[in-house]
Amino acid sequence: MDFPSWMQRAIQARLDEVTEQIEHDPELSRVRGENDEAFEALFAGKDIEQTPEYTEWENRYIVRKGIENERLYMHGLRDGIQLTVSLLGQSMLVERGHESD
Repeated sequence: MDFPSWMQRAIQARLDEVTEQIEHDPELSRVRGENDEAFEALFAGKDIEQTPEYTEWENRYIVRKGIENERLYMHGLRDGIQLTVSLLGQSMLVERGHESD
Protein backbone atom coordinates (compact mmCIF):
# COMPACT_ATOMS: atom_id res chain seq x y z
CA MET A 1 0.00 0.00 0.00
CA ASP A 2 1.45 3.35 -1.05
CA PHE A 3 0.74 6.40 1.04
CA PRO A 4 -0.22 9.61 -0.75
CA SER A 5 2.71 11.99 -1.23
CA TRP A 6 1.25 14.53 1.25
CA MET A 7 1.18 11.81 3.92
CA GLN A 8 4.74 10.73 3.14
CA ARG A 9 5.87 14.36 3.50
CA ALA A 10 3.97 14.68 6.79
CA ILE A 11 5.54 11.48 8.14
CA GLN A 12 9.02 12.62 7.05
CA ALA A 13 8.50 16.04 8.62
CA ARG A 14 7.44 14.42 11.90
CA LEU A 15 10.43 12.07 11.80
CA ASP A 16 12.74 15.04 11.23
CA GLU A 17 11.12 16.91 14.14
CA VAL A 18 11.43 13.96 16.53
CA THR A 19 15.04 13.32 15.45
CA GLU A 20 15.86 16.97 16.15
CA GLN A 21 14.27 16.72 19.62
CA ILE A 22 16.28 13.60 20.41
CA GLU A 23 19.51 15.20 19.19
CA HIS A 24 19.05 18.01 21.74
CA ASP A 25 17.91 15.81 24.63
CA PRO A 26 20.08 16.58 27.73
CA GLU A 27 20.42 12.96 28.86
CA LEU A 28 21.38 11.81 25.39
CA SER A 29 23.85 14.71 25.08
CA ARG A 30 25.53 13.53 28.29
CA VAL A 31 25.67 9.94 27.05
CA ARG A 32 26.95 11.12 23.65
CA GLY A 33 29.70 13.15 25.39
CA GLU A 34 30.78 10.15 27.44
CA ASN A 35 30.76 8.10 24.26
CA ASP A 36 32.97 10.63 22.47
CA GLU A 37 35.45 10.71 25.37
CA ALA A 38 35.69 6.94 25.42
CA PHE A 39 36.14 6.87 21.64
CA GLU A 40 39.00 9.39 21.80
CA ALA A 41 40.75 7.20 24.37
CA LEU A 42 40.75 4.40 21.80
CA PHE A 43 43.48 5.95 19.72
CA ALA A 44 46.01 5.86 22.57
CA GLY A 45 46.30 2.05 22.26
CA LYS A 46 47.94 0.01 19.49
CA ASP A 47 45.52 -2.91 19.14
CA ILE A 48 42.32 -0.92 19.48
CA GLU A 49 39.83 -3.81 19.63
CA GLN A 50 41.73 -5.54 22.44
CA THR A 51 41.89 -2.52 24.75
CA PRO A 52 39.57 -1.90 27.72
CA GLU A 53 38.98 1.57 26.24
CA TYR A 54 37.49 0.03 23.12
CA THR A 55 35.23 -2.16 25.22
CA GLU A 56 34.13 0.88 27.23
CA TRP A 57 33.49 2.89 24.07
CA GLU A 58 31.57 0.01 22.48
CA ASN A 59 29.40 -0.38 25.60
CA ARG A 60 28.63 3.34 25.71
CA TYR A 61 27.86 3.35 21.98
CA ILE A 62 25.41 0.47 22.41
CA VAL A 63 23.72 2.28 25.32
CA ARG A 64 23.45 5.49 23.28
CA LYS A 65 21.97 3.72 20.27
CA GLY A 66 19.55 1.90 22.57
CA ILE A 67 18.33 5.17 24.09
CA GLU A 68 17.95 6.76 20.64
CA ASN A 69 16.06 3.77 19.27
CA GLU A 70 13.80 3.57 22.33
CA ARG A 71 12.88 7.24 22.06
CA LEU A 72 12.26 7.01 18.32
CA TYR A 73 10.08 3.94 18.92
CA MET A 74 8.06 5.63 21.67
CA HIS A 75 7.52 8.76 19.56
CA GLY A 76 6.46 6.59 16.65
CA LEU A 77 4.11 4.61 18.85
CA ARG A 78 2.49 7.76 20.25
CA ASP A 79 2.19 9.29 16.77
CA GLY A 80 0.69 6.05 15.44
CA ILE A 81 -1.87 5.92 18.25
CA GLN A 82 -2.81 9.57 17.70
CA LEU A 83 -3.17 8.96 13.97
CA THR A 84 -5.30 5.86 14.55
CA VAL A 85 -7.57 7.63 17.03
CA SER A 86 -7.93 10.58 14.67
CA LEU A 87 -8.76 8.36 11.68
CA LEU A 88 -11.21 6.26 13.71
CA GLY A 89 -12.86 9.43 15.01
CA GLN A 90 -13.27 10.76 11.48
CA SER A 91 -14.60 7.39 10.33
CA MET A 92 -17.17 7.33 13.13
CA LEU A 93 -18.31 10.86 12.27
CA VAL A 94 -18.75 9.86 8.64
CA GLU A 95 -20.69 6.71 9.62
CA ARG A 96 -22.97 8.69 11.95
CA GLY A 97 -23.56 11.22 9.20
CA HIS A 98 -24.76 8.46 6.89
CA GLU A 99 -26.99 6.91 9.56
CA SER A 100 -28.94 10.13 10.00
CA ASP A 101 -29.91 10.13 6.30
